[in-house]
Amino acid sequence: MKQTFTLLQKIRQLFAILWPILVAQVTMFSMSFFDTVMSGQASTPDLAGVAIGSSVWVPIGAGIGGIFVAVTPIVAQLIGARHKEDIAFQVMQGIYLALLISILVIVGGAFALDPILSLMGLEDNVLRISRSYLLALACGIPALFVYQVLRAFIDALGKTRVSMMIALLSLPINVSLNYVLIFGKIGFPALGGVGAGVASALTYWFLALITYTIINSQKSFASFQVFKHFYGISLKEWKEQLKTGLPIGFAIFIETSIFAVVALLMSTFDTVTIAAHQAAMNFATMLYMVPLSISSALTILVGFEVGAKRDKDARHYSYLGMVMSIGMASICAAILLLFREQVAALYSREVAVIQMAQHFLIYAVFFQLSDAIAAPIQGTLRGYKDVNVTFLTACISYWVIGLPAGYYMANNTSLGATGYWIGLVLGLAVSAIGLLGRLLVVQSRHKNLEVASSEKKRM
Repeated sequence: MKQTFTLLQKIRQLFAILWPILVAQVTMFSMSFFDTVMSGQASTPDLAGVAIGSSVWVPIGAGIGGIFVAVTPIVAQLIGARHKEDIAFQVMQGIYLALLISILVIVGGAFALDPILSLMGLEDNVLRISRSYLLALACGIPALFVYQVLRAFIDALGKTRVSMMIALLSLPINVSLNYVLIFGKIGFPALGGVGAGVASALTYWFLALITYTIINSQKSFASFQVFKHFYGISLKEWKEQLKTGLPIGFAIFIETSIFAVVALLMSTFDTVTIAAHQAAMNFATMLYMVPLSISSALTILVGFEVGAKRDKDARHYSYLGMVMSIGMASICAAILLLFREQVAALYSREVAVIQMAQHFLIYAVFFQLSDAIAAPIQGTLRGYKDVNVTFLTACISYWVIGLPAGYYMANNTSLGATGYWIGLVLGLAVSAIGLLGRLLVVQSRHKNLEVASSEKKRM
């Protein structure tokens, strides 16, 4: 990354960092997609078991993974402030913290897994597959969390193409392992859906190993000497990372878990409604990769400018990111409205499912517009290391407003399942408004500090 002086330079730098993040996000999303689709080719119970296992793991994994996002603004600000010598220490503290949290997750999961699955009223075969899938997946959690810390370090340096290449390399590894372990090829036993869990765990270890090798061997990373020295554990730095990371992680968990809860609440409706909801939500999630990637890029760039005390440039990047996000969302929304029948047909051949999925996809358009505002602001605020209000906003907008409103409309009006979608749209809209207000407050505060600093220099 480098300092920019014109709007064109900012657009080029934002796009250069953004597009590899987008490719990496879509690639990582595709791993979950192939786990589900390939397990479904084994048997229906395998498909159900992996789907249930994923619904349990994804909110937890995404939420805890969000804690390590804190490394990105921390390193980006150190780069901007030209404190390169402190970066290796911060990254190693993040790795130590990731290993500790992974142990806590595995131990906690060992006690909580059976009670959670027993509450779902699953058939014995599906419950067995879900349990075994999650146990196999747990073997890769330490590697996954360490990889997320290392990726945060790489991204903070603006080297997002490296993260993209690592993600692209991991996808064929995951698909190949799925093929071998799910269906029992080249002498391995056919494990069905459980094989998808084993494949994911092995892929996580490959990810961590590849990333470690690149950081050690490539000159642009090796100069930071991340693994050259042994650093003792610093509880003070853990506290600082958790101060930023926990609100980010909780906010991500709040956002992802509400969609999982709505999916469970949808189980009271007929099979057509459930299938249509899952199809529409899956496509909406894929489209969300665009504003999510812009959010990640803004965390890097805003953190870099804030660290360099160039608050005006930080503001310009935040506005540029929002304009880009809204523009992309408008294009996606137009495509969705025009081709929603074709999109729905990708997921099912049943006419009833296609028709209802088309109906739900109309509400996905409003998802796009709300996310186009909220996601870039979240990324910007993380660049400022302002994360507590984001967490509170997520709690209020989704769990206090969105979910209760959706539940009421779904169960007490003629809207039925559509009520949940309206509730989610309402929650997203409230979140976008709340985050925009917070961004204006934070930027006004930094602007005043910038003015005061300039006046002090003149005196």
